[in-house]
Amino acid sequence: MKKLLLSILFIAHVALVTGQACPQLSNPRNGFVDVPVNTTISWPQVPGIIGYKVSLGLTLGGEEILGRRSAGITNSYTPEVGLPENTTIYVTIELELSNGELIRCPSESFTTEEVTTPPPCTTLAEPADNQGNVSVKTEIAWAYAPRATGYRLSIGTAAGASDLLDNFDVGNVLTYNPTGDFPQDSDIFVTITPYNEIGDAGSCTEESFTTGNAIVDCNAYFDPVIGEIVPRKPESDFPPQIGLCRNEIPTRIATKDTADGFRWYKINEDGSESLLSSTSEVLLSEVGPYRYEAYNFIDQGGETFECGISQDFTVVLSELAQITSVSTSQEVSGRQIEVEVNGLGDYEYALDNIDGPYQNSSIFTGVSEGIHTIYVNDRNGCGIAERIIERELSPDDFPKFFTPNGDGINDFWQYIAPREQNEIQLTFIQVFDRYGVLLAQIMPNSRGWDGTFNGQPLPASSYWFKARDNLNNEIQGFFALKR
Repeated sequence: MKKLLLSILFIAHVALVTGQACPQLSNPRNGFVDVPVNTTISWPQVPGIIGYKVSLGLTLGGEEILGRRSAGITNSYTPEVGLPENTTIYVTIELELSNGELIRCPSESFTTEEVTTPPPCTTLAEPADNQGNVSVKTEIAWAYAPRATGYRLSIGTAAGASDLLDNFDVGNVLTYNPTGDFPQDSDIFVTITPYNEIGDAGSCTEESFTTGNAIVDCNAYFDPVIGEIVPRKPESDFPPQIGLCRNEIPTRIATKDTADGFRWYKINEDGSESLLSSTSEVLLSEVGPYRYEAYNFIDQGGETFECGISQDFTVVLSELAQITSVSTSQEVSGRQIEVEVNGLGDYEYALDNIDGPYQNSSIFTGVSEGIHTIYVNDRNGCGIAERIIERELSPDDFPKFFTPNGDGINDFWQYIAPREQNEIQLTFIQVFDRYGVLLAQIMPNSRGWDGTFNGQPLPASSYWFKARDNLNNEIQGFFALKR
């Protein structure tokens, strides 16, 4: 009587403080007997809470069968493997409030029936009967058989066989995790026999599933030891096109990728593939489609798997560029250089640096005066052609004045070859007075003009000149004669 009074006072206190009343069992009712062992326990919904916890015990408030299992906001719970027969079951429900408070309600009880018949057969839940492409590492799961207190399993690789597991008692559970992997690409046959103290289900139907290949995770993972992301697949930047150099057939191609293994395939006209090499190099002698593989070995579950990448690529015929001409012109933005080439390759162009940067266009603008070098690279790897662009003839290559007074200093006017090169060759130099009268034609290798005309010294004045080089470039300019 005292215990009942305390329970009533506790329920009143909870309702007063929190506004939530503890629910009473709606199925089975408190004190019910002969309750089926596969019953679903339920109670009225309680508003204003965020969840329930359920405990099942053999004593008041006990947790021997189930310890504080969360039911979410569902106001019912079905024991996964049923309840023991002919037993008083104590149910304790706890209410979870949004402020984190947990209210434990008074326990209620019911008594289960006495089981007098064996359990029925059950069925596979995972994998399902006749399911295909099942992982070799799969776990076996089945549905609860009412009144069962345990299960025996037989597993084989043929109908009626038990070569993998022979009538093994797994206990009162609904799953079995094999000690080893199932064989790959095989039919697996499973017989599940529920039992209780009365007997077993008898002859149950055999079910089956088919395994596929073992599944391995080839994604990169974080290694906590080194604190970095570790890739399982090789990292590759293999190109989609490779050139066979015309004068180097067959060509040996080597990958720069780091991997445990490699494969090279020729793709035939009918779509089939022919293996050419299993090393990091391959010898190619034909144009057409190919496929490249690089892979790493991954150990998982006692087996070794490949994690790899695959790249289709095309082999084309290519060759080193032949620079046929280089033309220069003076534009508003500066000197412009244009390159013309012949060849089968896919070419790109750079100025003054063999390492680039390279551009698609064969025209360079805003180029400074002086010597430059053009580089033409075959993107297919057949080499880099180059051509030196000589400095052009300039009026600055000639003196601005001279003093032909016989003192041995600056007595002759002549072309001055630039220091940076000596490739410019002049074909003639002509000197004129301000009226355009030709006064002298001098050779580039002579001492130069001495400031006379027909043996007579000319007066101090401005004169102009015209010169032409071996590239047929012609310039003109002015200079002064000083006395």
